[in-house]
Amino acid sequence: MTEKLNYVHFHGAPARGKILMVASSPTVSAQTGWPIGFWAAELTHPMRVFQEAGYEVELASTEGGAIVMDGYSNPTDASGYSAHDVISLGYMQQESFRNMLEHTRPLQGLTHEGYQAIFLVGGQGPMYTFRGNLALQKLFASFYEAGKPAAAVCHSTTLLLEARTTDGELLVKGKTWTGFADAEEDFADQAVGMKIQPYRIETEARKIPGTTFKVAAPFSSYAIHDGNLVTGQQQNSGAAAAEMVVELLQKK
Repeated sequence: MTEKLNYVHFHGAPARGKILMVASSPTVSAQTGWPIGFWAAELTHPMRVFQEAGYEVELASTEGGAIVMDGYSNPTDASGYSAHDVISLGYMQQESFRNMLEHTRPLQGLTHEGYQAIFLVGGQGPMYTFRGNLALQKLFASFYEAGKPAAAVCHSTTLLLEARTTDGELLVKGKTWTGFADAEEDFADQAVGMKIQPYRIETEARKIPGTTFKVAAPFSSYAIHDGNLVTGQQQNSGAAAAEMVVELLQKK
């Protein structure tokens, strides 16, 4: 394997630097028993924005190696839930993208140096693999404290329930941010007839004093940037969050 397997280049756009995207390694939901990982559109839609703007994308995961997409997020899944996602479907045809999913970097040894921004990919996996992950918390906070865009979407925002800056304060203290909404959890639970998640991000976020958690209409495209912290509500918000990251980078 060569290092270039971790990158996808987009139709000759001039290189402006690298953006680190981090996804969940495969795990199994203790709630449902399903194999879970990352949500396809929360990787591919932001990636497309970054690549069209001229940035290289490097993909890491919580344990490194091969990662898998949540079944309902796969546009070829028999459920048809994401059959409309032609962006993910297009990426899946590319050998370079398939190689990227097979050969993600582990978190160990990664720093903010050499990257312009960090973007956390959501899905069902982060509720288990991002929560309590001190290495990822420290990496994300290092980007934030270096003044680089630090972004998270959907269930990856669970990291912000615990991530702290080097002074020991919660990173979201004094910040306005978003993530997967309780109303969206209600919809998902009702759709499958069971409680999917072990806890809810909005419920937990609203217990934190000194921070503001906001949500828009369920499953609408909604992203917020407060300083260099960028958050997106759910899978339909990934591109909007990525566009905010690009705007912040272009202002530098």
